[in-house]
Amino acid sequence: MNLSDLQILKKEVLEKANNATTLESINEIQISYLSKKGEIPKIMTEIKNVEDQDRAVFGQTINSFKKELIKIVNFKLELLSKNEKVQTFDVTQPGQWNKIGSSHPITMITNEICSIFQKIGFTVADGPNIETIWNNFDALNTPADHPSRDKQDTFYLENGNLLRCHTSPVQIRYMKSNKPPIRIISPGRCYRRDTPDSTHSANFHQIEGLFVDQNVTLADLKGTISYFAKELLGKSVKTRFRPHFFPFTEPSFEVDFMHPTAGWIEVLGAGLVHPNVFKNIDYDSDEVSGFAFGMGIERIAMILYNIKDIRDLYENDQRFLRQF
Repeated sequence: MNLSDLQILKKEVLEKANNATTLESINEIQISYLSKKGEIPKIMTEIKNVEDQDRAVFGQTINSFKKELIKIVNFKLELLSKNEKVQTFDVTQPGQWNKIGSSHPITMITNEICSIFQKIGFTVADGPNIETIWNNFDALNTPADHPSRDKQDTFYLENGNLLRCHTSPVQIRYMKSNKPPIRIISPGRCYRRDTPDSTHSANFHQIEGLFVDQNVTLADLKGTISYFAKELLGKSVKTRFRPHFFPFTEPSFEVDFMHPTAGWIEVLGAGLVHPNVFKNIDYDSDEVSGFAFGMGIERIAMILYNIKDIRDLYENDQRFLRQF
Protein backbone atom coordinates (compact mmCIF):
# COMPACT_ATOMS: atom_id res chain seq x y z
CA MET A 1 0.00 0.00 0.00
CA ASN A 2 1.40 3.40 -0.96
CA LEU A 3 0.88 6.75 0.82
CA SER A 4 -1.93 7.84 -1.47
CA ASP A 5 -3.90 4.62 -0.84
CA LEU A 6 -3.40 5.01 2.91
CA GLN A 7 -4.72 8.55 2.92
CA ILE A 8 -7.81 7.47 0.99
CA LEU A 9 -8.39 4.54 3.37
CA LYS A 10 -7.96 6.80 6.41
CA LYS A 11 -10.55 9.25 5.13
CA GLU A 12 -13.07 6.50 4.31
CA VAL A 13 -12.70 4.62 7.63
CA LEU A 14 -12.82 7.72 9.85
CA GLU A 15 -15.90 8.91 8.02
CA LYS A 16 -17.49 5.49 8.42
CA ALA A 17 -16.70 5.49 12.15
CA ASN A 18 -18.11 8.98 12.63
CA ASN A 19 -21.32 7.95 10.90
CA ALA A 20 -21.77 4.70 12.86
CA THR A 21 -25.12 4.66 14.70
CA THR A 22 -25.15 1.22 16.33
CA LEU A 23 -22.93 -0.70 18.69
CA GLU A 24 -22.79 -3.50 16.15
CA SER A 25 -21.35 -1.27 13.41
CA ILE A 26 -18.77 0.42 15.65
CA ASN A 27 -17.67 -2.94 17.06
CA GLU A 28 -17.25 -4.20 13.52
CA ILE A 29 -14.96 -1.23 12.68
CA GLN A 30 -12.97 -1.81 15.87
CA ILE A 31 -12.40 -5.48 15.05
CA SER A 32 -11.67 -4.86 11.33
CA TYR A 33 -9.10 -2.11 11.82
CA LEU A 34 -7.81 -2.07 15.44
CA SER A 35 -7.63 -5.72 16.51
CA LYS A 36 -4.34 -7.62 16.36
CA LYS A 37 -5.32 -9.09 12.99
CA GLY A 38 -6.98 -5.85 11.82
CA GLU A 39 -6.02 -3.71 8.84
CA ILE A 40 -4.01 -1.05 10.70
CA PRO A 41 -1.59 -3.52 12.36
CA LYS A 42 -1.12 -5.19 8.96
CA ILE A 43 -0.37 -1.85 7.26
CA MET A 44 2.13 -0.94 10.00
CA THR A 45 4.10 -4.09 9.18
CA GLU A 46 4.36 -2.93 5.55
CA ILE A 47 6.17 0.34 6.32
CA LYS A 48 9.44 -1.31 5.41
CA ASN A 49 8.17 -1.77 1.85
CA VAL A 50 7.24 1.88 1.34
CA GLU A 51 9.53 3.99 -0.79
CA ASP A 52 12.20 5.86 1.16
CA GLN A 53 10.94 9.36 0.33
CA ASP A 54 7.38 8.47 1.56
CA ARG A 55 8.26 6.28 4.56
CA ALA A 56 8.34 9.05 7.22
CA VAL A 57 5.06 10.59 6.10
CA PHE A 58 3.54 7.12 5.76
CA GLY A 59 4.47 6.31 9.36
CA GLN A 60 3.05 9.57 10.68
CA THR A 61 -0.13 9.03 8.68
CA ILE A 62 -0.74 5.50 9.92
CA ASN A 63 -0.06 6.53 13.56
CA SER A 64 -2.46 9.50 13.36
CA PHE A 65 -4.98 7.22 11.63
CA LYS A 66 -4.80 4.74 14.51
CA LYS A 67 -5.05 7.41 17.24
CA GLU A 68 -7.99 9.19 15.63
CA LEU A 69 -9.84 5.94 15.01
CA ILE A 70 -9.32 4.77 18.63
CA LYS A 71 -10.64 8.10 19.90
CA ILE A 72 -13.73 7.94 17.68
CA VAL A 73 -14.41 4.26 18.52
CA ASN A 74 -14.15 4.84 22.30
CA PHE A 75 -16.42 7.86 22.13
CA LYS A 76 -18.98 6.01 20.02
CA LEU A 77 -18.91 2.93 22.26
CA GLU A 78 -19.65 5.02 25.36
CA LEU A 79 -22.35 7.06 23.67
CA LEU A 80 -24.10 4.15 21.98
CA SER A 81 -23.92 2.01 25.14
CA LYS A 82 -25.82 4.68 27.10
CA ASN A 83 -28.36 5.07 24.32
CA GLU A 84 -28.87 1.34 24.09
CA LYS A 85 -29.54 1.11 27.84
CA VAL A 86 -32.18 3.79 27.51
CA GLN A 87 -33.67 2.13 24.47
CA THR A 88 -34.01 -1.23 26.26
CA PHE A 89 -36.51 0.31 28.72
CA ASP A 90 -39.99 -0.77 27.73
CA VAL A 91 -42.31 2.16 28.39
CA THR A 92 -45.34 -0.09 27.94
CA GLN A 93 -44.46 -2.15 31.04
CA PRO A 94 -46.45 -1.40 34.24
CA GLY A 95 -44.64 0.68 36.84
CA GLN A 96 -42.99 -0.77 39.92
CA TRP A 97 -44.58 0.51 43.11
CA ASN A 98 -42.30 1.25 46.03
CA LYS A 99 -43.63 -0.06 49.32
CA ILE A 100 -44.73 2.86 51.47
CA GLY A 101 -44.35 2.52 55.23
CA SER A 102 -47.15 3.31 57.67
CA SER A 103 -47.48 4.08 61.34
CA HIS A 104 -47.41 1.24 63.87
CA PRO A 105 -50.84 0.43 65.40
CA ILE A 106 -49.65 1.61 68.83
CA THR A 107 -48.51 4.92 67.34
CA MET A 108 -51.79 5.27 65.46
CA ILE A 109 -53.90 4.70 68.58
CA THR A 110 -51.70 7.01 70.68
CA ASN A 111 -52.05 9.80 68.13
CA GLU A 112 -55.79 9.29 67.85
CA ILE A 113 -56.36 9.38 71.62
CA CYS A 114 -54.14 12.44 72.00
CA SER A 115 -56.05 14.17 69.21
CA ILE A 116 -59.41 13.41 70.84
CA PHE A 117 -58.38 15.01 74.14
CA GLN A 118 -56.51 17.90 72.56
CA LYS A 119 -59.81 18.98 70.99
CA ILE A 120 -61.13 19.77 74.48
CA GLY A 121 -58.06 21.58 75.75
CA PHE A 122 -55.76 18.84 77.04
CA THR A 123 -52.03 19.12 76.35
CA VAL A 124 -49.53 16.27 76.02
CA ALA A 125 -46.98 15.92 78.85
CA ASP A 126 -43.99 13.59 78.93
CA GLY A 127 -41.65 12.21 81.56
CA PRO A 128 -38.71 9.81 82.02
CA ASN A 129 -39.02 6.02 81.96
CA ILE A 130 -36.72 5.74 84.99
CA GLU A 131 -38.48 7.15 88.01
CA THR A 132 -38.00 7.68 91.74
CA ILE A 133 -39.93 5.54 94.17
CA TRP A 134 -41.51 8.71 95.56
CA ASN A 135 -42.92 9.82 92.20
CA ASN A 136 -44.04 6.33 91.23
CA PHE A 137 -45.58 5.22 94.55
CA ASP A 138 -45.34 7.52 97.58
CA ALA A 139 -46.65 10.71 96.00
CA LEU A 140 -49.54 8.70 94.54
CA ASN A 141 -50.70 7.57 97.99
CA THR A 142 -49.61 3.96 97.39
CA PRO A 143 -49.11 2.23 100.78
CA ALA A 144 -45.76 0.62 101.59
CA ASP A 145 -47.39 -2.83 101.71
CA HIS A 146 -49.26 -2.46 98.42
CA PRO A 147 -48.68 -5.53 96.15
CA SER A 148 -47.58 -3.35 93.22
CA ARG A 149 -44.48 -2.28 95.20
CA ASP A 150 -43.26 -5.87 95.52
CA LYS A 151 -40.12 -6.88 93.63
CA GLN A 152 -42.19 -9.52 91.87
CA ASP A 153 -44.20 -6.76 90.19
CA THR A 154 -41.79 -3.84 89.74
CA PHE A 155 -38.38 -3.48 88.05
CA TYR A 156 -36.16 -1.91 90.71
CA LEU A 157 -32.72 -0.58 89.77
CA GLU A 158 -29.51 -0.80 91.77
CA ASN A 159 -29.40 2.97 92.34
CA GLY A 160 -32.74 2.90 94.19
CA ASN A 161 -34.87 4.07 91.26
CA LEU A 162 -37.22 1.95 89.16
CA LEU A 163 -38.76 1.56 85.72
CA ARG A 164 -42.10 3.33 85.99
CA CYS A 165 -45.14 1.07 86.39
CA HIS A 166 -47.51 3.64 84.88
CA THR A 167 -47.37 7.17 83.47
CA SER A 168 -48.91 8.64 86.65
CA PRO A 169 -45.48 9.98 87.76
CA VAL A 170 -45.76 12.42 84.84
CA GLN A 171 -48.80 13.90 86.59
CA ILE A 172 -46.81 14.31 89.82
CA ARG A 173 -43.92 16.00 88.00
CA TYR A 174 -46.29 18.30 86.14
CA MET A 175 -48.24 19.34 89.26
CA LYS A 176 -44.99 20.04 91.14
CA SER A 177 -43.90 22.53 88.47
CA ASN A 178 -47.29 23.98 87.46
CA LYS A 179 -50.24 25.49 89.24
CA PRO A 180 -53.92 24.78 88.45
CA PRO A 181 -55.80 24.78 86.20
CA ILE A 182 -54.16 21.67 84.74
CA ARG A 183 -55.44 19.58 81.86
CA ILE A 184 -52.89 17.05 80.56
CA ILE A 185 -52.59 13.62 78.99
CA SER A 186 -49.38 11.59 79.32
CA PRO A 187 -48.73 8.70 76.89
CA GLY A 188 -45.65 6.51 77.23
CA ARG A 189 -43.98 3.18 77.92
CA CYS A 190 -44.49 1.36 81.20
CA TYR A 191 -42.86 -1.70 82.76
CA ARG A 192 -44.09 -4.48 85.04
CA ARG A 193 -42.86 -7.95 85.83
CA ASP A 194 -45.59 -9.72 83.88
CA THR A 195 -45.10 -13.06 82.19
CA PRO A 196 -45.73 -12.46 78.47
CA ASP A 197 -48.83 -14.13 77.08
CA SER A 198 -51.62 -13.24 74.65
CA THR A 199 -52.86 -10.36 76.85
CA HIS A 200 -49.84 -9.37 78.99
CA SER A 201 -46.39 -7.92 78.37
CA ALA A 202 -43.59 -6.71 80.63
CA ASN A 203 -43.21 -3.64 78.40
CA PHE A 204 -46.43 -1.92 77.40
CA HIS A 205 -47.91 1.54 76.75
CA GLN A 206 -50.34 3.64 78.75
CA ILE A 207 -52.00 6.99 78.35
CA GLU A 208 -53.27 8.82 81.42
CA GLY A 209 -55.18 12.03 81.88
CA LEU A 210 -55.37 14.60 84.67
CA PHE A 211 -57.71 17.55 85.14
CA VAL A 212 -57.25 19.84 88.15
CA ASP A 213 -59.20 23.03 88.79
CA GLN A 214 -61.72 24.48 91.21
CA ASN A 215 -64.98 22.63 91.75
CA VAL A 216 -64.18 19.63 89.55
CA THR A 217 -66.80 16.94 90.17
CA LEU A 218 -67.62 13.38 89.22
CA ALA A 219 -69.99 14.78 86.59
CA ASP A 220 -67.01 16.38 84.83
CA LEU A 221 -65.20 13.04 84.81
CA LYS A 222 -68.21 11.17 83.45
CA GLY A 223 -68.81 13.81 80.78
CA THR A 224 -65.18 13.69 79.66
CA ILE A 225 -65.10 9.88 79.49
CA SER A 226 -68.44 9.80 77.66
CA TYR A 227 -67.08 12.28 75.10
CA PHE A 228 -63.94 10.15 74.63
CA ALA A 229 -65.98 6.96 74.15
CA LYS A 230 -68.18 8.55 71.49
CA GLU A 231 -65.18 9.97 69.61
CA LEU A 232 -63.41 6.62 69.72
CA LEU A 233 -66.25 4.18 69.00
CA GLY A 234 -69.10 6.27 67.64
CA LYS A 235 -71.92 8.48 68.88
CA SER A 236 -74.14 5.59 69.95
CA VAL A 237 -71.63 3.98 72.34
CA LYS A 238 -72.65 3.63 75.99
CA THR A 239 -70.39 3.79 79.06
CA ARG A 240 -70.65 2.07 82.44
CA PHE A 241 -68.87 3.05 85.66
CA ARG A 242 -68.21 0.26 88.17
CA PRO A 243 -66.88 1.03 91.70
CA HIS A 244 -63.27 -0.01 92.18
CA PHE A 245 -60.22 0.84 94.31
CA PHE A 246 -57.12 2.79 93.31
CA PRO A 247 -54.92 4.33 96.02
CA PHE A 248 -54.54 7.60 94.12
CA THR A 249 -58.25 8.32 93.45
CA GLU A 250 -61.34 8.41 95.66
CA PRO A 251 -63.95 7.49 94.60
CA SER A 252 -62.48 5.14 91.98
CA PHE A 253 -64.06 3.36 89.04
CA GLU A 254 -63.41 0.92 86.26
CA VAL A 255 -65.09 2.11 83.09
CA ASP A 256 -66.64 -0.17 80.47
CA PHE A 257 -67.63 0.74 76.93
CA MET A 258 -70.40 -0.99 75.01
CA HIS A 259 -68.62 -2.35 71.92
CA PRO A 260 -70.85 -2.84 68.84
CA THR A 261 -69.95 -6.54 68.54
CA ALA A 262 -68.10 -7.55 71.73
CA GLY A 263 -70.57 -6.11 74.26
CA TRP A 264 -69.35 -4.51 77.49
CA ILE A 265 -65.56 -4.29 77.62
CA GLU A 266 -63.34 -2.83 80.32
CA VAL A 267 -61.36 0.07 78.84
CA LEU A 268 -59.93 2.27 81.59
CA GLY A 269 -59.65 3.13 85.26
CA ALA A 270 -60.63 6.53 86.62
CA GLY A 271 -61.61 8.54 89.68
CA LEU A 272 -61.39 11.82 91.54
CA VAL A 273 -57.86 12.67 92.66
CA HIS A 274 -57.27 11.58 96.27
CA PRO A 275 -56.72 14.51 98.70
CA ASN A 276 -53.49 12.87 99.89
CA VAL A 277 -52.05 13.17 96.37
CA PHE A 278 -52.74 16.91 96.44
CA LYS A 279 -51.22 17.15 99.89
CA ASN A 280 -48.02 15.41 98.72
CA ILE A 281 -47.40 18.06 96.07
CA ASP A 282 -48.51 21.01 98.25
CA TYR A 283 -51.91 21.61 96.66
CA ASP A 284 -54.75 22.63 98.95
CA SER A 285 -57.49 20.04 98.44
CA ASP A 286 -60.02 22.47 99.95
CA GLU A 287 -59.40 24.86 97.07
CA VAL A 288 -58.83 22.52 94.13
CA SER A 289 -60.14 19.17 93.02
CA GLY A 290 -59.63 17.01 89.98
CA PHE A 291 -60.02 13.72 88.21
CA ALA A 292 -57.58 11.26 86.66
CA PHE A 293 -57.94 8.34 84.27
CA GLY A 294 -55.67 5.84 82.57
CA MET A 295 -55.84 3.14 79.91
CA GLY A 296 -53.62 0.64 78.13
CA ILE A 297 -52.92 1.62 74.53
CA GLU A 298 -52.37 -2.00 73.46
CA ARG A 299 -55.79 -2.89 74.86
CA ILE A 300 -57.45 -0.14 72.82
CA ALA A 301 -55.59 -1.31 69.70
CA MET A 302 -56.65 -4.91 70.28
CA ILE A 303 -60.28 -3.82 70.64
CA LEU A 304 -60.35 -1.53 67.61
CA TYR A 305 -58.39 -3.80 65.27
CA ASN A 306 -59.63 -7.16 66.59
CA ILE A 307 -56.09 -8.28 67.52
CA LYS A 308 -56.12 -11.58 69.43
CA ASP A 309 -52.54 -11.67 70.72
CA ILE A 310 -50.74 -8.66 72.21
CA ARG A 311 -47.40 -10.11 71.13
CA ASP A 312 -48.30 -9.46 67.49
CA LEU A 313 -47.79 -5.76 68.26
CA TYR A 314 -44.11 -6.27 69.17
CA GLU A 315 -42.77 -8.90 66.76
CA ASN A 316 -42.35 -6.67 63.66
CA ASP A 317 -43.95 -9.29 61.43
CA GLN A 318 -44.50 -7.50 58.10
CA ARG A 319 -47.48 -9.72 57.29
CA PHE A 320 -49.20 -8.31 60.38
CA LEU A 321 -48.03 -4.70 60.10
CA ARG A 322 -48.99 -4.34 56.42
CA GLN A 323 -52.64 -4.56 57.48
CA PHE A 324 -52.36 -1.07 58.91
